Amino acid sequence: MVPTAISIIALLAVAGWLGATAFLTALLLVILEVTLSFDNAVVNAKVLERMTPQWQRRFLTWGIFVAVFLTRAVLPIIIVAASVMISPIEVGKLAFFDPGHYAEMLESAKYTIYSFGGMFLFMVSLKYFFDARKERHWLHWVERHLSRWGHIEAIEIALALCALAGVASLMVAHQVEVLIAGIIGIVLFIVIQGIANSFAVETSGVAAHAGLALFIYLNILDAAFSLDSVVGAFALSTQLPIIIIGLGVGAYFVRTLTVYMVQKGTLSELVYIEHGAHWAILGLALAMLASLFVDVPEPVTGLVGLGFLLVAYISSVRTVNA
Repeated sequence: MVPTAISIIALLAVAGWLGATAFLTALLLVILEVTLSFDNAVVNAKVLERMTPQWQRRFLTWGIFVAVFLTRAVLPIIIVAASVMISPIEVGKLAFFDPGHYAEMLESAKYTIYSFGGMFLFMVSLKYFFDARKERHWLHWVERHLSRWGHIEAIEIALALCALAGVASLMVAHQVEVLIAGIIGIVLFIVIQGIANSFAVETSGVAAHAGLALFIYLNILDAAFSLDSVVGAFALSTQLPIIIIGLGVGAYFVRTLTVYMVQKGTLSELVYIEHGAHWAILGLALAMLASLFVDVPEPVTGLVGLGFLLVAYISSVRTVNA
């Protein structure tokens, strides 16, 4: 209830402090965040099922601070600072006192942002589809073959590295930053996934560590999902307080939806919704990589993800009622 009250107060504060236009902009940012992260909620719910109730509550409380402050405010500043090789403090000052210049710098850092986020999410989707133990398939004629290829050791890593090499070879002017950021995204996924899997068997002695590992993984996953919405937000506003509030409220809604799906057992009832979410993630990853070459509007990316989820939902309902 406290985060909900804070979200309402924050939106009302925007209206009272900056006016009706700023309030409407904040609402649009909420919609942008929810649209681009709806598939994130489904994937998060699957991971959250493996966590204890205590860590599920922490995901909704502690995780909000991470999602709002660190991921949507601090992380872009750090990425910009690393890209242009200046102090994060100086970038932070620009973000608050010269948002127009900061928006330009964030745009110039898009090659690092999209390469990192795109490759991390690419690994998330490939890891799901190249799973030899996966028995239920939605798009059967595709997923069945991908699952069989999962018997090849580390095939998803090999494909991700080949894809990154192909993208980087076409980016002559930004080849180094695309390669480094993409490799960091791939390695980070491997490390976090390995840590989470090492604590998969939750006994009394390792449950706390397992919860922490999964908590870290969920927040890194959230960060990768949020990168495109952070960049896209500057198309609506260059005022950082409005962006933080709008995206933050949207992030809280998505996390609340995640916990709700876990508590209600939604994933067990909607048997194909997880499949649709991972197809949506693959679409988002490809859209982020495509954004290195052409401008891909955020609404298009969001609608593709929602389209996969909607079709997966309809397929699930038909299967359950059959």
